[in-house]
Amino acid sequence: MPSVVIEVRRSYPEPVQAALLCAAYDAVVDALRVSPVHRNATLVEHPPHRFIGRTDCPDPDRLTNVTIYVMAGRSIEAKRRLHRLMVERLSAFGIPPVCVLVRLIELPPENFGVRGGQAGSDVDLGYPLDV
Repeated sequence: MPSVVIEVRRSYPEPVQAALLCAAYDAVVDALRVSPVHRNATLVEHPPHRFIGRTDCPDPDRLTNVTIYVMAGRSIEAKRRLHRLMVERLSAFGIPPVCVLVRLIELPPENFGVRGGQAGSDVDLGYPLDV
């Protein structure tokens, strides 16, 4: 049930946009061992003048921010795995690892409204949070 938001400062062709979203969400599924069924991923393209970033990125047009909203409870090992997998999966699109910023935002399960408006703490998610 994580939500992924990818922010970029260049335009990608539509098939690449879809592949980018799938690759990022697959990294979340693999790293955090969540169900791939309830995926939620968004791609936001910013004009370059409205997105500045790391000065050590060798290709500023490839600057990429990935924000992942998850229910709290994952181990530091799972978070490290997520960061590593995200950078690996995005590199397949020519995005240099140093140009990627991953932000993991953890919220209590009751702060997620899921499955028709139920609190995340009130439903069986079908996967553990303590990976």
